Amino acid sequence: MNSAALADLAWTDLDDGARGPLIVPLGATEQHGPHLPLGTDSEIALALARAAAERLGATLAPLLPYGASGEHEDFPGTVSIGREALEMVLVELCRSASARFAPIVLLSAHGGNAAPLAAAVARLREEGREVLAWSPRWGGDAHAGRTETSLMLALAPARVNGGAAAAGNATPLPELIGELRRGGVRAVAANGVLGDPAGAGAAEGRELLAAAVEDLAATLGAGSRG
Repeated sequence: MNSAALADLAWTDLDDGARGPLIVPLGATEQHGPHLPLGTDSEIALALARAAAERLGATLAPLLPYGASGEHEDFPGTVSIGREALEMVLVELCRSASARFAPIVLLSAHGGNAAPLAAAVARLREEGREVLAWSPRWGGDAHAGRTETSLMLALAPARVNGGAAAAGNATPLPELIGELRRGGVRAVAANGVLGDPAGAGAAEGRELLAAAVEDLAATLGAGSRG
């Protein structure tokens, strides 16, 4: 199936009457421990969106590299636009794009985007727009641990500083969530890691990415039948 990157097209490349799927990758610019780059979530979101667009013959929208990352703001380099701004950006983006694309898939690789994403989708669906939110279900540790380190080793190994990798707070997230919400990530993990990157590998990362694309394809297939 044919896919295209929206930013690479001229307006004359698009059929004004056609309505095909648009995949919008949503990332974040936030700390990911001492060993992963600030753009980790954005790198993962873009890779998933690109693979899904190719698989499904969808159009790939430009990446939105900022999200709701207030829980990481105690760490230098984190840039957050907050929940309210993110919700409004998504609402206005989809209102515009829905004139020519359907469905619009908002693909987020940052957990902090979940609440504003859900609110935006609910509002857009009330308006009758064909929009859905999707995020990968990795399992494993919560942030900058083995899972995300494996993903980055598969996608951009030169950007992983293995010598700086260290375990953080490996307590299960449900047990940390109260303190994390009150004081942010730094209150529970001084190095910003929720998990342990030990044992991470590129092969595991590739398996995780492939499984996520399969899940998204199945979700869209089920949606088109529903």
